Amino acid sequence: MSVAAFTMSAGMVIGTVTLYTRIPSLTKYYMSELKLELTKVVTQMVPAKIDDVMPEFPKATGPVIKNGLTAPF
Repeated sequence: MSVAAFTMSAGMVIGTVTLYTRIPSLTKYYMSELKLELTKVVTQMVPAKIDDVMPEFPKATGPVIKNGLTAPF
């Protein structure tokens, strides 16, 4: 085996080991980025959807409505 082939093999082994040891941290990083982006999208969508279905607040109130119930005291 020549020196060049040994150097390439050693480089491949080192690169593979480095990649496999970094996979958990890379996965964790990209998952946190994905959660952040999804949170942003949902936060932007929710207020618009709530505003669409909420009735408008009244500008004034009316008189008291009597319901026939009396207080026990």
